[in-house]
Amino acid sequence: MNSNADLWKEIKKLMERDISGTAVDTWFGSCSILEVQENMLLLHCPSEYSRDVISTRYAELLKKVLRELFAADFEISLLTTEEMERYLERKKKPEPDPFGGSDFTFEKFIVGNTNRMAFAASKAVAEGATREYNPLLLYGDSGLGKTHLLYSIAHVLRNRGPEYRIVYIKGDDFTNELIEAIKTGRNREFREKYRQADLFLVDDIQFIAGKAAVQEEFFHTFNTLYEAGKQIVLTSDRPPKEMLRLEDRLKSRFEGGVMMDIQPPDYETRVAIVRAKASSLGIPLSEEASFYIAENIKANIRQIEGILKRIRAHINLQGIDAMSMDLVKDVTKDIIDSEKAYAPDYIISKIADFYNVTPEEVVGKGKTRNVTDARQMAIYLIRKLTGLTLEQIGDVIGRDHSTVLHSIRKIEESIANNPSLADAARDVTANITNK
Repeated sequence: MNSNADLWKEIKKLMERDISGTAVDTWFGSCSILEVQENMLLLHCPSEYSRDVISTRYAELLKKVLRELFAADFEISLLTTEEMERYLERKKKPEPDPFGGSDFTFEKFIVGNTNRMAFAASKAVAEGATREYNPLLLYGDSGLGKTHLLYSIAHVLRNRGPEYRIVYIKGDDFTNELIEAIKTGRNREFREKYRQADLFLVDDIQFIAGKAAVQEEFFHTFNTLYEAGKQIVLTSDRPPKEMLRLEDRLKSRFEGGVMMDIQPPDYETRVAIVRAKASSLGIPLSEEASFYIAENIKANIRQIEGILKRIRAHINLQGIDAMSMDLVKDVTKDIIDSEKAYAPDYIISKIADFYNVTPEEVVGKGKTRNVTDARQMAIYLIRKLTGLTLEQIGDVIGRDHSTVLHSIRKIEESIANNPSLADAARDVTANITNK
């Protein structure tokens, strides 16, 4: 059978073993196969009356014939002419790519010294080169390419086999879906959706921390997939040991795989990112402008893209071929000023003012209560407002990695239990960010 028309002739011929040729011609003569999808036959029935008769009298016969032809059970969908036209119109519109489209592939990811290992690990998972990277956890601050790598893995596996079951979810969406499933009594459907995945991708897993029921559900989902040999890839804004409200059993599961951190790109990588994104957006950007943006935007790749889109908008609105450096500086001034405002030295100076101490005391050896409080708050807010690692914060403050981590944990725990400290953190943060 070389076509749907040939298949339809064969189906009608086989039906004549059970019903007369006249009945076949009467009810099926004006029908035609629209499409065969896996285990679904779409049949066009111009007459609504014949469609209703087929649906009530002959559906089982059709299924029986299809089972004989394909050795599989089929469902049948009968479409009127109007329904067929709507269906064909929908097919013309491409479905949105859940994995970000062609911009989010390994080929479009700019590799540098600060993300090379995360890139290599992600590619190894996508290519099936190892079974040891399970789970793979990518961590780092927002806007550094973690989601890009998740999408890249998904694209490779989807292209390899459309039947590959890929599930992508954000940590907060997983939480919301679970709450809704509990409310509506659809726990079983919720579990089947996630526990039957071949590839389970979870963005911002830190959002499940502190939610007992969500962590319980995720723990069992994780175990089910892991024990079945299914690949799990997670992202977070910090390593598991720094997720203070994450259950120990989940921490141990996450740390049992491979963890790769992604740090803010170095200058050379930022230049490459600016050039690549400017090219993809069709922006004629001078070398001087590329260097200027790369020099001033250091922590967040999304900000680079935002600046370039703003430049493109000005080029289009003003009808010019390219922008002068003066115009580039003017267009990007507020974003770059904001980036500079969050420099560690600036944060320390604002905290010193708040606690009525000097910046030198904050990074010094003094141990009076006021100085110690200011120092711990500085460590906490530098971590919160910049892309610096614990080691880099230690270099700024003059403390080792363990002291920095202890200060962050102490402030986080204190804020949760001490309303006055929580208010102080909000006030000093407002002082820093409202410049």
